[in-house]
Amino acid sequence: MQRHRTRAAVLSTIFMGLGQIYNRQFIKGIMFLVVEAAAVYYFIQNLATALWGFVTLGENPSRLVKVKGIAKMVAGDHSIYILIQSLITILMLIIIILAWYLNIKDAYKTGEKRDNGLQANTFKQSVRYILDYKFAQTFLVLPGIGVLFFTIMPIIFMILLAFTNYSAPDHLPPAKLVDWVGFQTFRNLLVLKTWSHTFYGVLTWTIIWAVLSTITTYFGGLLVALLVSQKGIRFKGMWRVILIVPYAVPQLISLLLMRNLFNGQFGPINQYLGYFGMGNLPWLTDPFWAKVTVIIVNMWVGIPVSMLLIMGVLTTIPRDMYEAAEVDGASGYQKFRIVTLPMVLFSTAPTLITQFAGNINNFNAIFLLTGGSPVNGDYQYAGSTDLLVTWLYKLTLDQNKNNMASAIGIIIFVIVASFSLYNYRRTKSFKEEDMIQ
Repeated sequence: MQRHRTRAAVLSTIFMGLGQIYNRQFIKGIMFLVVEAAAVYYFIQNLATALWGFVTLGENPSRLVKVKGIAKMVAGDHSIYILIQSLITILMLIIIILAWYLNIKDAYKTGEKRDNGLQANTFKQSVRYILDYKFAQTFLVLPGIGVLFFTIMPIIFMILLAFTNYSAPDHLPPAKLVDWVGFQTFRNLLVLKTWSHTFYGVLTWTIIWAVLSTITTYFGGLLVALLVSQKGIRFKGMWRVILIVPYAVPQLISLLLMRNLFNGQFGPINQYLGYFGMGNLPWLTDPFWAKVTVIIVNMWVGIPVSMLLIMGVLTTIPRDMYEAAEVDGASGYQKFRIVTLPMVLFSTAPTLITQFAGNINNFNAIFLLTGGSPVNGDYQYAGSTDLLVTWLYKLTLDQNKNNMASAIGIIIFVIVASFSLYNYRRTKSFKEEDMIQ
């Protein structure tokens, strides 16, 4: 017979907690009843407004009215506040639906125990069961809710902005309303000449920057690690400490210091070049030299990280492999190519992919060193060294082109996620993961 499980599930479907009360779990049932009562009260107050706001983003703009001959601004709907409040209510609805489902599932399982002639757990036994067997899942509920509202919700909000016309000056709340425009923002970014020229130019430099900065720091770190690890090198600890100093110093300080060193008129580097009869180089004011400068400075900051990583890998390579190569008559270069490089790449390939993805979004190196400059007259609100992420920053904080910045953010995510997942799944580290379990 399935009498109890069916009745309990139906009652819990009608109203949360009724199934638990039917199963004689009164405290648990009352707790579910209180949750649904609070949810019903909250949604009566907010759900209709949230759905209206999500669809319309507001209908009444701010306007000037005359009161006794005096012009007065009457506040209208703030589209962005409405969108955020609607998102919060919709996410709350999703949480309550999940709780409702769990309530039905719990009532059904308890009713099933009763159908099998067993007693339903008391509240004390239920608490004991949670602490003994479901502690991790229960403990993660609050952090999970925090992630939902403080991480996932802002991401959803940013994505939704890309499908609106939220930008200055025509659609900037509270003076103006924001409307849904579908994929119009993406079309403007990718097709409209005034925007697409900037987008493809910045995207090209972003990819070049990511490739060059990753290759130079990785193989620069590999070279330094191999040199320090050589048998004839004395005071290896001292060399490690000296070479790690650029990494130990906060990146903010290092980049601002480098910005002063490469100053075209008063920088020490150009002064030293002048002592040798060389003219001043436009390190930060010429588009080409500015790009060369940021790559050089990034090497200074990034090589120590790769060096530390690779030195750790070098210590794990079995000495027997080198001895076997020596017996076969391998030269130093052949040992590096056949033994060292494959082992290092095997262990560091995922990190190398991560570094590439990180360099696509390397905001600090560009913003603190050049600020995206020098100015490029052909670009929309972007300089010659701007990456997509720094261009996004300028569009958001300086120009209030929030919809365009959101579209760029989505494109950056698609590029980074696609590249990272595709290449990581092709690495030997992923394919041979089971070998090191």
